[in-house]
Amino acid sequence: MAVQMEMPMEKTEAAGSMRVGLGYDSHRFDHQRTLRLCGVEVPNTPGLAGHSDADCALHALTDALLGAAGMPDIGELFPPTDERYRGADSTGLLKQALERIRERHSGFRVVNIDLVIIAETPRIAPHKPAMRRRLAELLEVDEGAVSLKGKTNEGMGWVGEAEGIAAWCAVLAAL
Repeated sequence: MAVQMEMPMEKTEAAGSMRVGLGYDSHRFDHQRTLRLCGVEVPNTPGLAGHSDADCALHALTDALLGAAGMPDIGELFPPTDERYRGADSTGLLKQALERIRERHSGFRVVNIDLVIIAETPRIAPHKPAMRRRLAELLEVDEGAVSLKGKTNEGMGWVGEAEGIAAWCAVLAAL
């Protein structure tokens, strides 16, 4: 009779391992600001309220990347209590987060992302090509690695009542 022994689990990441991260963010509309989603200006729509430029799509993506790397979230790295980040461009925050991730995990690379923007307004479809291009550029991946969807909340809740926008993002990354 063969006896199976359990092997102890490694406490370090194996080279070539895959990691998943999930991010979420939401912001209310601010009629005094310009809307930016995925680093792209969206005309004729109120902007979002927040300490930075409030690009909820990039914030969800940044949190998903940080989660895949096992690192603190965007609020810990770039706290809203820190005046250095007031009005900050979220593309810059994303780039800084990627730099920190790559310092910790030298082989870190994005395999693909799946980003969902939930908004009654604006319609996301007309802006998807520009948003996908910008995300691919920021992440240094092929556009085929970027999935972007626009959804409504069917009139339900604060997003459905057009009070703001929310975003969810999943990331698959290789270490």
